[in-house]
Amino acid sequence: MHVTDILSELIAIPDLPGQSNAAMGACIGKHLDNAGATVTLLPGPEGDRGNIFATLGPADERGYLLSGHMDVVPVEGQDWTSDPFSLTARDGKLYGRGTSDMKGFLASMLATAYALKDKPLRQPLHFAFSYDEEIGCRGVPHMITEMPRLCAPPLGCIIGEPSDMHPVLSHKGKRAVSFTFKGRAAHSSTPDAGLNALYPAADLALFVRGLNLELAQSGAKDDRFDPPHSTVVASVITGGTAVNIIPDGCTVQIECRAVPGQDADAIIDRVLQFARAAQRSGAADAVEVTDLSSYPALTPPDDPALESMMSELTGHPVQQAVSFGTEAGLFQAAGHAALICGPGSMSRAHRADEYITQSELDACCKVLGLLADQLRP
Repeated sequence: MHVTDILSELIAIPDLPGQSNAAMGACIGKHLDNAGATVTLLPGPEGDRGNIFATLGPADERGYLLSGHMDVVPVEGQDWTSDPFSLTARDGKLYGRGTSDMKGFLASMLATAYALKDKPLRQPLHFAFSYDEEIGCRGVPHMITEMPRLCAPPLGCIIGEPSDMHPVLSHKGKRAVSFTFKGRAAHSSTPDAGLNALYPAADLALFVRGLNLELAQSGAKDDRFDPPHSTVVASVITGGTAVNIIPDGCTVQIECRAVPGQDADAIIDRVLQFARAAQRSGAADAVEVTDLSSYPALTPPDDPALESMMSELTGHPVQQAVSFGTEAGLFQAAGHAALICGPGSMSRAHRADEYITQSELDACCKVLGLLADQLRP
């Protein structure tokens, strides 16, 4: 089946994170079944969504794993010139939500599976499809946990986030946390009768601003990244109900992105200590802390075999780092060699009129075919 026809089917399914992905799972499962793969559905703890793991070839031998996420970001508030959930060809480009991030790679995976139908493999090619990546890589850890019973340890994992088909070796780690300060409501004419939750929240935001400056000036440096240091930002503040009511609650969402070798948890712990101090001092009655998302950094592998192979297959030199995060760090943390390599560009993702080109899809399918050739007798 042609890669563009598959992509058209995938784009038509608005698989948004945090929602059921049954329709997307059924579509991908159908294609894998038709291609003759051994397919395993892996329901997540949420109950309405799950991962998919499939294999062509002998699962007890060591082969390679292709991985991509099924979900896409929403389109609300974006000014699209065509239906974002209908693949539209215009001016040599294929438009639709997820074309680059990252249904173009998913379609290439499935087209490769069809191309291998009834062709024997000496070593396996695995296909991993995850859910809820766009809200913090929440689905793939459950699949990684199941992998030891599904296959021998892969020789390498290719995570197909858009990189213009350049093999990418590293990205920053991330942790995002929500801090909710509890105060006491009162009439604004008698503010001392209440406890204003906005004030400790504002203090926390200012502390984070100072901590980010400290990281920039004296924190760990890695010149492969832009910026070349870890960052921490306060990005969302919500609180209060009316101008004449002392607010009894305020929430601040904090995000940290840490260069490899610096622990995002350690940076967030400093923010946590500052927040707890507000409670101890009486500035807040309580502080509730909720983790929003977390994934480790991806670091260059000790063994250059995977990067050398992918550079040869793609014809592109390796790229040392990207600024965005991926599931690759989670595969690596589980002991699997991993890198990023996929069609399209992240510069087009998460915005109106996202697109990919036919030549980019064809180039990806060619590379995946060459990879599969190495697994044949």
